[in-house]
Amino acid sequence: MRQASWGIWFALGYLVAAPSPAGEPARSPGEVFDAAAAERGRIALTLQGFLKPEWSESAYRRAGRLWDQPAPDPGRDPDGYAAAFRHRYGLHPAPYPNDGLPMGLRRGIGRDGVKSGLQIDCMACHGGSIGGKSYVGLGNTQLDLRPLLNELTIADGRRPPPSTFVLNTSRGTNNAGMVAAVLLSLRNPDLSFRAFPMPLGVNLPELDTPAWWLLKRKRTMYYDGRTDARSVRTNMQFMLGEKTLEEFKKLEPTFRDLRAYLLSLEPPKYPFPIDSAKAARGQVVFEETCARCHGTYGPGGRYPNKIIALDVIGTDPARAKGLSDRHVAYYNSTWLGAVHPVSLERKGYQAPPLDGVWATAPYLHNGSIPTLHALLASSTRPRRFTRPPSTGFEHYDTTHVGWRFTEVSAEELASTARRSPFQAKFIVDTGRFGMSNGGHTFGDDLSEDERMDLIEYLKTL
Repeated sequence: MRQASWGIWFALGYLVAAPSPAGEPARSPGEVFDAAAAERGRIALTLQGFLKPEWSESAYRRAGRLWDQPAPDPGRDPDGYAAAFRHRYGLHPAPYPNDGLPMGLRRGIGRDGVKSGLQIDCMACHGGSIGGKSYVGLGNTQLDLRPLLNELTIADGRRPPPSTFVLNTSRGTNNAGMVAAVLLSLRNPDLSFRAFPMPLGVNLPELDTPAWWLLKRKRTMYYDGRTDARSVRTNMQFMLGEKTLEEFKKLEPTFRDLRAYLLSLEPPKYPFPIDSAKAARGQVVFEETCARCHGTYGPGGRYPNKIIALDVIGTDPARAKGLSDRHVAYYNSTWLGAVHPVSLERKGYQAPPLDGVWATAPYLHNGSIPTLHALLASSTRPRRFTRPPSTGFEHYDTTHVGWRFTEVSAEELASTARRSPFQAKFIVDTGRFGMSNGGHTFGDDLSEDERMDLIEYLKTL
């Protein structure tokens, strides 16, 4: 594989790698929010490219020839083809100028500095939509990443490289942790390229993508809460496929601005009516049951930055256990970990802030629970369920808060004759590695009335 390909196939270590729940605003003591830096960061994130082209622009137009359904002609019906392309791979319209491409694709930067060809970017996973409206920083619950990479490469006349790990088994998940680990294994401690990968003993599962707007409440990031949220360099890992150490250093100020932009993001407000009396009762339930881990909200609200031990939270341990000590030590020995090293202590999972929680279904770090009601009543959780065909509100459950779903039996899952590979990716199987829907049973002791009051309050956050 040519070197530039590593930047595409493994570029997702950038912010895609599940920044996860952590503490009070992620700023150093005395740090003041810099609006000018945030604006520069917005421009850098949405209007600039950082990687070389991976595919020709014609690959975008030819990809439809590989689909199992007829595709609109991209020349005669470009808008129809663009919509079909987005649906095929779970991408969304860009709410910023993007040359007609969906969030997640952009024109790459050639050696002459001119935009040409196509490249993937972090918005593939961190550019989501709800109610049909696109949001920067909302996790993409529709993304089908592996076919996107494979089919663009085939459409470009090349054979996709083999994969040594599962990237995603259903729509909406990704294995950015393994992406980052593979990228790092291709570098020496001085970030020069290695001839052969360094064995680092990492075995991480696919995960759901958290919302970027949570970062402002955190002191640490990633699901295990082991990385300082002030780290800029950890957000640069996606460029390990092609950048030199000197290029990393030159780009660090830009990524510092980009972090400032992430701290400016706010969640969308719940768009449906809320029963204020129920929500008021639910706030009492929340403060008695949930606040000690998830914090308080409104004026004076505080977030405790708690990491919950695995034997207490009980959720799937694969993500917490999969990052090896060898990998952490190796990362810390490089420029990436020099200023903000990753903690060597493995504890469990961090209880996330819940700002905009209504918009972030499915739930848990692996997206294994479709609604808040199922999260708070563990006996109702489906073992296998469908993700919705789109993020339109016709698929949204305003009562249980989350996505409407259909349970899938083992027999239906085993029957491949009735569904295409495209259709099969809409099914979440919680029996797969890292995808367990167990744990977080703290809502089981609530009465159904208390549970529904609590859900009504969560709509207000």
